[in-house]
Amino acid sequence: MAKAPLFAGLVVDEFDRAVESAMVGSEPCYVVDDNGFRRHIPAEKIDRQILDKMREQIDGHEDILGEQTAKMLGQDDIFSRAMIQKQLENIDEEFEKILNLGIPAEGRSYMGMMGFKIVVNVHGEVIHFEQPSGLPDEE
Repeated sequence: MAKAPLFAGLVVDEFDRAVESAMVGSEPCYVVDDNGFRRHIPAEKIDRQILDKMREQIDGHEDILGEQTAKMLGQDDIFSRAMIQKQLENIDEEFEKILNLGIPAEGRSYMGMMGFKIVVNVHGEVIHFEQPSGLPDEE
């Protein structure tokens, strides 16, 4: 597990208040304010829920996501698209790497600027997940 919660700075509580992060021993945690009681929730519990929601959105759309990602990166050739699509098809392995390595602070900042936000309750359950944009319409 990474040394800090993956989505630190992007998680808020049900009242849209920022959720802090802290270390409890060697375990990264999100800290949710429960009427003055600071609940320390292991980061992996929340991070895995977020990654699961991301996986749900990716499943079945690997081809279009690969194509759009290649275009966005300026690498719109068949080999780049195939490589990106293969990574999307093996997303579980990629997520494990992210859990172990973390997301750089710059990456989290960028995600926040783009409108990425996760809402959790005091028990550490993800109740809402916002991201900048969805997949293009099928039309």
